[in-house]
Amino acid sequence: MFLLATVTLCCGAVAGTVALFEPAPSPDPAKQVAQRMATDVSAQKTPVRVVGAPFEPNVNPRQR
Repeated sequence: MFLLATVTLCCGAVAGTVALFEPAPSPDPAKQVAQRMATDVSAQKTPVRVVGAPFEPNVNPRQR
């Protein structure tokens, strides 16, 4: 238990020291512009291939 506590405290101290000296990440201006722009979901041009039977929910559990 003593070894586990020692290793945990040492790793925590190293991680905390690194976090103090690492600059805070700031989002790129291009990402900020992309987040503000509205996306048109209906503009999907690529056809989608459906494999297998379509999903139908089982509304009557006694019937398969």
